Amino acid sequence: MSKKPVIAFLTGGYSGEAEISYKSAITIENNIDKDKYEVYKIDIRKDGWWHTTGDGQTTGVDRNDFSLTVAGNKVTFDAVLIGIHGTPGEDGKLQGYFDMLGIPYTSCDAATSALTFNKRYTVAVAAFSGINVARSLHLFRHTPVDPLQVASQLQLPVFVKPNNGGSSIGMSKVNKAEDMAEALRKAFNEDDQVLVEEFISGREFTIGVFKTGGKIMTLPFTEVISKKEFFDFEAKYQGLSEEITPAVVDESIAEKVRSAAKRVYEVFNCRGVVRIDFIYNEAKGEPYMLEINTVPGQSEASIVPQQVRAMGWTLKDFYSALIDEALALK
Repeated sequence: MSKKPVIAFLTGGYSGEAEISYKSAITIENNIDKDKYEVYKIDIRKDGWWHTTGDGQTTGVDRNDFSLTVAGNKVTFDAVLIGIHGTPGEDGKLQGYFDMLGIPYTSCDAATSALTFNKRYTVAVAAFSGINVARSLHLFRHTPVDPLQVASQLQLPVFVKPNNGGSSIGMSKVNKAEDMAEALRKAFNEDDQVLVEEFISGREFTIGVFKTGGKIMTLPFTEVISKKEFFDFEAKYQGLSEEITPAVVDESIAEKVRSAAKRVYEVFNCRGVVRIDFIYNEAKGEPYMLEINTVPGQSEASIVPQQVRAMGWTLKDFYSALIDEALALK
């Protein structure tokens, strides 16, 4: 009987999004097929990278070769399942490290992760490839700008958001030019770069896309109806939004969203599962891409697990497909 593949499952992270990583970790841990894989959970924190054994012993990772010593035995890994939202799991840093060690992993590669973590560069590449996106401005802390000048360059209302990261922390919707200064202050609180983006009116859809057996597959997508003015952190994580999975839409619209999602996955050379957010502008009859999440949330309430279940798969099947796709890269 052949030995089971040894998988490192990474959680935690260095940003405020670690809290969301730990929520995702519960679902992932409960649904990884332990009969099929030998799994070690590793908590990536600023004070070290740690694994806690079943009997409560904590051991640090040797970062020279990404190995553990457990009960006197050296453990090395066949593949890595990345469950870290924010830095260093979603922005390409860990991906680059694993590339240098030659260890395959379940997420997009280092270049794609770094690019998509920067919202402005993401929409620039998408626009260059003919994918519909909103008009936007990219601001830097080291080059101060007059808030009223920003408001005059785009058509209000606009969204003001930190350029890097996810979870909608630090995001505002600005309807009046005089509110721009406060929105910029709030966003710069979270990041040195800020994206100001024109509001596109329409229905908000979000769709999981993954690759299995080398084939790109779309999950049944979700319509997000926020009870707030937009899908911010509270709407996303504190139940102030309604998520309808699968979305109730005409097949002609559904096909446009699925086709745009596959195109984005191809253009950005994605791997593993990503979640792509769109606004479907009914006046133009076109989906507009908002952003790409390369490590989408996996908590029980998260959108990707909802979509996996709507497709008729179990999460165990799904995580096995992601891990097997990574192992095939070895």
